[in-house]
Amino acid sequence: MPAVAEPESENLNFRSRLDLEALRQTIEAVKHEINTVIVGQHKMIDQLLVAILSNGHVLLEGVPGVAKTITAKLLSKTLSLDFSRIQFTPDLMPSDILGTSVFDMSKSQFTFKKGPIFSNFVLIDEINRAPAKTQAALFEVMEERQITVEGTTYQMEAPFLTIATQNPIEQEGTYRLPEAQLDRFLFKIVIDYPKLDEEIAILQRENALQDRPKLENIKKVLSQADIIKYQALVKQIVIEPQLIEYIAKIVTNTRENAFLYLGASPRASIAILNASKGYAALRGRDFVTPDDIKESAIPVLQHRVMVAPEREMEGLTSEQIIKQIIDTVEIPR
Repeated sequence: MPAVAEPESENLNFRSRLDLEALRQTIEAVKHEINTVIVGQHKMIDQLLVAILSNGHVLLEGVPGVAKTITAKLLSKTLSLDFSRIQFTPDLMPSDILGTSVFDMSKSQFTFKKGPIFSNFVLIDEINRAPAKTQAALFEVMEERQITVEGTTYQMEAPFLTIATQNPIEQEGTYRLPEAQLDRFLFKIVIDYPKLDEEIAILQRENALQDRPKLENIKKVLSQADIIKYQALVKQIVIEPQLIEYIAKIVTNTRENAFLYLGASPRASIAILNASKGYAALRGRDFVTPDDIKESAIPVLQHRVMVAPEREMEGLTSEQIIKQIIDTVEIPR
């Protein structure tokens, strides 16, 4: 009697369609380097890595002293990319970011001098301290990876990633971020205070340093070519049609929810799609699951929706409302 072929789904030797082993090992190496300095915050670190794999920008929000800036600098240390830092202040002008034309006496003509935005990895510190006209200078470059100055368009070198930080408490000398700019961030990551055991570990590490620089021994793990290659690989991760519909239902629900004054745009749907693929890659899978989508939904949506004023007065937050939406939308089987 001929042997019956074993179904592929029951074949224990079934192999992944994409080779994600090198990506997984590299990501673990990056995590190891970060964890030599940062105590805890594993969820935040995963979100930052997913953003890199998904080619998305990140808004880090937290009170002063929770390591927002040092986390961004630390991450840049593990990447072999050009890095620049822009400190946003109330008197900062768009030309201070993008660049300006300078008259070259030797050639008797104007030449464009590139600003600090021309880098692969840009840290924008205290983004809400600059006025609207300066923040608006980032609209084109964050969305299209290019800038246009005096009629000339300059393409940014890939990859181009931005991490911005802001303090949600302090209002003196700050400006509210426009919705159009918030929508350009893939994730908004809220950093909480450390737990007691983490606080003790932070103090122990600080005491052991004895004035030595925190970031001096950080190794570069990810090269520019690797990041471009892994970002292209993540795009190939499979997502089933019913999961695409699941994403659409979650986002559509934000527009129909009575607790929200403003729902999420189609850009948010695309962001969840890309981020869920990033989470799948982070976990060594070449396919997306509903858990990947759930994990992506809150950091993607919480800064894109606006809570109705009466609900905000009751103490409801966008995160709580999004969790309720996720709980009500049926998970595909």
